[in-house]
Amino acid sequence: MRGNLKKIGILVGGGPAPGINSVIEAAMLRGLSEGLEVVGIVDGFHWLMQGDTDHVMPLTAETVHRIHFRGGSILRTSRANPTKDSKHLETTLASLHKLNVSGLITIGGDDTASSAMQLERLAENSLQVVHVPKTIDNDLCLPHGISTFGFQTARHLGVGIVKNLMVDAQTTSRWYFAVAMGRKAGHLALGIGKAAGNAITIIPEEFHHRTIKLKDLSNILLGSIIKRLSEGRSDGVAVLAEGLPELLNPEDLAEVGNVERDEHGNIRFAELDIGQVLKDTVQQKLKQYGISLTIVTKNIGYELRCADPIPFDIEYTRDLGYCAAQFLLDGGNAAMIVIDTGKFTPLPFKNMLDPKTGKAKIRLVDIESEYYKIARQYMVRLEREELESTETVAKYAQLLKLAPEDFTKQFRTSFEGENRNS
Repeated sequence: MRGNLKKIGILVGGGPAPGINSVIEAAMLRGLSEGLEVVGIVDGFHWLMQGDTDHVMPLTAETVHRIHFRGGSILRTSRANPTKDSKHLETTLASLHKLNVSGLITIGGDDTASSAMQLERLAENSLQVVHVPKTIDNDLCLPHGISTFGFQTARHLGVGIVKNLMVDAQTTSRWYFAVAMGRKAGHLALGIGKAAGNAITIIPEEFHHRTIKLKDLSNILLGSIIKRLSEGRSDGVAVLAEGLPELLNPEDLAEVGNVERDEHGNIRFAELDIGQVLKDTVQQKLKQYGISLTIVTKNIGYELRCADPIPFDIEYTRDLGYCAAQFLLDGGNAAMIVIDTGKFTPLPFKNMLDPKTGKAKIRLVDIESEYYKIARQYMVRLEREELESTETVAKYAQLLKLAPEDFTKQFRTSFEGENRNS
């Protein structure tokens, strides 16, 4: 069973996610049961790519005892990426050989998966590599309906936060613009919004990742506010995906204050507070129409990443850790661990590659799915069909003191490029 496997190394890359420790625990216990030495590599690839082999810790039954209940990572984590420099990748492999690691378990998201793939390719069968999919963003290319670990815990806690914001909003007659993590996909924002039942959720996928104008994005939020006001309510919570700034027209943002720029004058989208930008833009519009409304921004993210995992993620990650170690014990190599309908199914690295980027594929929200369409049905959102109703347009236009034709003209552009079946 063991073949040439004598020593397993485990490392964690990328941002934290609930369940890391239980992957480590389960993988270590499975390796130990076969008499293997298992070591934890501290700080991801950070030290290995520098040729430093001192930052490792032996993993034993004592060191991992009951860590599956705990959030965070006993091995810590880092975003160090050895693939950005071929010398760093070569040094990483040399460091693992120096440590006598013959089997490597990487735990991480798409960037860590890409590093694992390139490291395995460079190793040319001198190192077995298996990847465990971790990210609260849920954007790795797993089969439909299967979460990356940490997502369910993050969603669970995010729903609790949004639920409390909804009660506060109704109690104080205000709106909240809550930004949920999701650098490249809107899974977490939509998952939180659908379960919480807040007024509106906006994700990048609904725009087909085309460039959008700040005016149109703010009009979507304004439309939701107007619909609520027409029902006699001045409260609501909007959940916004963190990745929305990547779609915004840079020319629009050039007029926005407090936007960080790099040394070349380009906008740093990663540092852009999209909640604040939209709050300022929407409040300016409301003021223009003589409507006084309080909007508060809230970022939901860091408080989710190191939370203790819920039972779903504890069980799920223990299975993943066990299967990762077993895969190596069986002589497996170059695959990501997937558990589909209760069965372990390795996903070969070659099937994970995006031919355009050469990196791991990104899984986006399928806006053609019933999952998304149902979520959209329950949103308090101005829809295209309403602009075709004379009575509805007249009611909304009156709130803004606009002529019906002017109201239609202003909001029609918000639907450009949108799928009519959404």
